[in-house]
This record gives sequence, C-alpha cells and structure tokens, in this order.
Amino acid sequence: MLFLFKYLTYNLNKLRKVYLVILGIFISFAQASAQGPDESQLGAWYMYFYNTTFKESNWGIQGDLQYRDWRGLGDREQLLLRSGITYTPTDSGVKFTLGFANITTGQYGVDIDNPVSENRIYQEALFSNSILKKLLLTHRFRYEQRWVEDQDFRTRYRYNLFVNIPFKGYALDKGTPYFAFYNELFINGERSIGNDREVQYFDRNRTYLGLGYAISKGLRIQLGWMEQTTVNWQKGQLQFSLHHTF
Repeated sequence: MLFLFKYLTYNLNKLRKVYLVILGIFISFAQASAQGPDESQLGAWYMYFYNTTFKESNWGIQGDLQYRDWRGLGDREQLLLRSGITYTPTDSGVKFTLGFANITTGQYGVDIDNPVSENRIYQEALFSNSILKKLLLTHRFRYEQRWVEDQDFRTRYRYNLFVNIPFKGYALDKGTPYFAFYNELFINGERSIGNDREVQYFDRNRTYLGLGYAISKGLRIQLGWMEQTTVNWQKGQLQFSLHHTF
C-alpha cells in the first residue's frame, strides 16, 4: 500500500507540473493574441491629400491615400483609401463633400496581422477663417457611416480644428515655411457593435504639431508628430504628408 501511495503521489505531482506548464503556455498565448500596441514605440503615417475643382464650376473632388504603420515600416496599422465629390455654393465659403472610404486595419505585431476590412460613406463640411491675419484656421465637421467586418452598422462624428501659421506673410504662398497644428475629436454614434460587445461614446482624440513648406501654390509638404489617444491606449506617430491642389 505504501508503494502504491508513493507511486500515485509521484505521478500526480508530474501531472500537476505538466498542467501548470500547459496553463502557462495558454495564458501567454492569450495575452499575446490580445496584445495592444507598444505605446513607447514610435509609429509612422505616410499620407497624400489631393483636391481639385472642375474648371470654373462649384464641383470638384478631394481625397487622401494613407499608409499607417505601428513601428515605422513592416508592421501595418492601416491602409486607407478615401475620395469624395465636393460642392462649394457660390460665395458661401463652405465646401461640402460626399465620399467613400475603404480601410484595412492590421493587428499590432508583425506575425499576427489579422486584417479587418471596413467601408465607409461620409459627409463633411469644411470652412476657414483667420485670427489676427496670421492664424489660419480651418474647421472640418465629418459624419461617417461605417460597415466594419464582424460588427453591426456603426456611425461616428468627427470635428477637426486645423491651425497653420506662416513664418512670413499672411498666406501659404510659394516658398513659405509654416507651423501646423490640429486636434481632432471622434465620437461614436452607437455603443452596441453586435454579439454583446459595446464601445464607449468617446472613440479617440488626435493632437498634431508639425512644420510645413509650400513648394508651390498648389503643393505643400509637412512633417510632424501626432499623439493619438483611445480608450485603451495612447501612442505617438510621425506623420509625413503631401498636400496637392491641382
């Protein structure tokens, strides 16, 4: 009996060790799968913005192409393709846009991209004013209808305040360097996104500081730093952007 007891005790201890090892591996895998972005790692966004007006009409197009990376290059955060039809009523100073966007979002981590696709329709209003001639302000209000993979239909409200300050003169004329700032607030329209999942009304906020240079009347470049804050994480990104009016 004593021999049998020792034998069972020995094997139970072995089984317990194996169980603990398996449990540890499972927990580590679950944590890795749910891993958020490394907040200390500087990401990068590469962006091209374009807009034009059809001859002398009130109509035009505008849009942007963006590649966003969690770490600079090699770990895709998002690929965003967006374009819209614009209409500017005569003497109104307000540009309205109706557009469409396709977004592919990758999960943080080179080996676990697991991309999620999204389509959006959006409407926006854009207008500008200045303070003391030197502070060039642009206000953008945007409303989005979102179809995100594996989620219920969603909407979102966005407000962006852009501020450009030329180092010389009062406009972003050819050869003018300038300081650039923006802050954009995102608010979710609904909290329920399906399968008993919920999001908060606050979605995110982006604050940007940068420097720009007007290469010509219709072409500007900017380099800056943006801090993005969500409910779950906060991360800095470098932003390289080309702004093209033709």
